[in-house]
Amino acid sequence: MENIPNPISIQNFTTENGALYHSLPLSFTVAGLALHSAPIVLVNHALTGNAQVTGENGWWNDLIGAGKTIDTNRYTVLAFNVPGNGADSFLIEKYQDFTTRDIARIFIIGLESLAIDQVHTIIGGSVGGGVAWEMLALEPNITQNLIPIATDWKSTDWMIANCFLQEQILNNSSKPIEDARIHAMLCYRSPESFKEKFQRTVNENLSIFNIESWLAHHGDKLQKRYQLASYKLMNQLLKTIDITRNSADFETLMSKTNAAIHIIGINSDLFFTARENKETYQELKKFKENVFYSEIDSVHGHDAFLIEYKQLDHLLADIFKAETIAK
Repeated sequence: MENIPNPISIQNFTTENGALYHSLPLSFTVAGLALHSAPIVLVNHALTGNAQVTGENGWWNDLIGAGKTIDTNRYTVLAFNVPGNGADSFLIEKYQDFTTRDIARIFIIGLESLAIDQVHTIIGGSVGGGVAWEMLALEPNITQNLIPIATDWKSTDWMIANCFLQEQILNNSSKPIEDARIHAMLCYRSPESFKEKFQRTVNENLSIFNIESWLAHHGDKLQKRYQLASYKLMNQLLKTIDITRNSADFETLMSKTNAAIHIIGINSDLFFTARENKETYQELKKFKENVFYSEIDSVHGHDAFLIEYKQLDHLLADIFKAETIAK
């Protein structure tokens, strides 16, 4: 089952912005078959997530486990904690030192230190998918399959705007984590999702709308388990996804990889929109054969990749179940 080995120590790492970190701990989990005994699936976590993708507190248990879509009886499932996400008590105070690409570089160093040249799949949702795109742009042969879910290879103006507002709240609010989370929940869901769930009902005990008590509950819940420094860092990463920044253009970068790219969008995602995902797909199709687009149909917005696991299971089955493992 899942085990947590000792962290890898990343030595003398200079970020894109020129900040030198003499030592960064890279903690990780391994689930399923032992490393180097089976195809490896690297799972990149989202904003408030961590490397616990399966097991007792696994945030993706619906998808990953014995007999599940990503079957831990057939695969090795590897997940890194973004250094500074707080899961291993390590924090980064100067969050602006880092970009998404820095994290991709750190994950690549992590794979190298585990003597992994290539993985079967890199899969990630939201900012985790952004890190996955950055990894592929840096190392075209790092994976056979890239599965970015509810994400894109760049942060759009809309995304940057919302991250800017998040940053303002995190730096200026008297209850930063709670207030930032309340705003974020509006981006993670959709108007239709709220309508379906709440129907303008009132919480009689508190004399407020149920949507208000639900949002307050989510803010309070995150405040209890999450660190302010971690939130600032992860928000910074969400804002800085861009594989082309200080690099080549999209086509030049993606022409270098033979990996199959399976883009999964969500039709109601307000954050990383399906339209943007389809544009990325169309762009890739101009010069690449093994690229695919599929879509989760849901009212639940961005968070649907954590909610609609049956649809996700169906969309991923071809990749993980149809093939015979010849490794």
